[in-house]
Amino acid sequence: MDEKYLVVNAGSSSLKFTLYAMPSEKEIVNGSVEKIGKSDSYYTLKFNGKKIEKLQLIDDHTTAVKCMLNILLQNEFIKEIEEIKGVGNRILHGGEFYKESVVIDDNVMNNLNSLIKLGPTHIPAQIAGIMAIKKVLPNIDQVAVFDTTFHKTIPKENYLYAVPYSWYEENNVRKYGFHGISHEYITNIMKKRFNNENINLIICHVGSGVSLSCIKNGKSYDTSMGLTPLDGVIMGTRSGSIDNSIISYISNERNLSIEEIDNILNKKSGLLGIAGQNDFRDLEQQAGFGDERSKLAIKMLENSIIKFIAQYYFELEGKIDAIVFTAGIGENASSLREDIVMSLSNVMNVKLNKDINDNIARFKKYQSGVITTEDSAFEILVIPTNEEFMILKDTYNILKTKNKVQFQKKLKI
Repeated sequence: MDEKYLVVNAGSSSLKFTLYAMPSEKEIVNGSVEKIGKSDSYYTLKFNGKKIEKLQLIDDHTTAVKCMLNILLQNEFIKEIEEIKGVGNRILHGGEFYKESVVIDDNVMNNLNSLIKLGPTHIPAQIAGIMAIKKVLPNIDQVAVFDTTFHKTIPKENYLYAVPYSWYEENNVRKYGFHGISHEYITNIMKKRFNNENINLIICHVGSGVSLSCIKNGKSYDTSMGLTPLDGVIMGTRSGSIDNSIISYISNERNLSIEEIDNILNKKSGLLGIAGQNDFRDLEQQAGFGDERSKLAIKMLENSIIKFIAQYYFELEGKIDAIVFTAGIGENASSLREDIVMSLSNVMNVKLNKDINDNIARFKKYQSGVITTEDSAFEILVIPTNEEFMILKDTYNILKTKNKVQFQKKLKI
């Protein structure tokens, strides 16, 4: 018999959620509470091809959780709150503490608070979401699923920085990698597709945040993001990798503090910094109208992705089963995929199937598929990611194991 589980992703001013039935793995409804703490806050529900959107004043995350539960009850997705058997929370950073998902307890909360310094933009909101759920649903177990855990297999020579070793030992300075939930989902899909647990992949998660992963023998071997999600590829509002001396230089030149520069690099750089826009659809439109800065931003993003593909291709010694594009831009921007594949074509002996590539996007004929020709050296694919599903599976399996252990202990008593 199915039970109901919630998957939650809390942001600084939002609460995204999906309700699932398990073990049938059926998505019942998904939605979000947006603009928390603002006068124009609202919620959205999506189910069976329908969409409900309504303005509602939502002061904080506790109010957002109450709103979420009320609309689930009002629309009869649950008849009573007790139907929810567990909640899975997406958490940015597990630091050196967590190599796998865990049931949230006081010790986990203490560790998460200590990790705020590594994720000051994300972790406070995620803690607020956990605490709000605990306040409203005190008897329901919650699980933390970390964006960093899939990358725990990266070898030391790939995750260490060439800085004083004491910085690693005493301050935990190292590459952690992110989007691990998405990269793990795609890796699992590809293992099944090729019937190969030791698959070699390059995964391009290209959304507002962008990260590439090198998958060697079925495990994360290298990834583009670092200590924080700022490092690596150019992104919507993040700079990606830069010469670190820019920070001290611009601090003196513009009389800015380290905190101010960090905020600019995270929130006002990347595509936004170059072209004044961070939505790729707007950039494409403006580029089509001849806007040179939009063209430049797109070209810089493509070059940034190509550089990491090239690096990982050599790390895998050319023994590659596939390259995969995923996430919002990767799944929908056929022109970006075309430009990248054409750049790789001669060196890697891959050829674009333009007709198929042009017809893959969320609202086109196909949502996934192989975008290279049959005579290519390896496949390049588009596969939609599903991070919520990965969080769901971890949450369900961990809580089922916990409940089984508790039941066995009671039997012994």
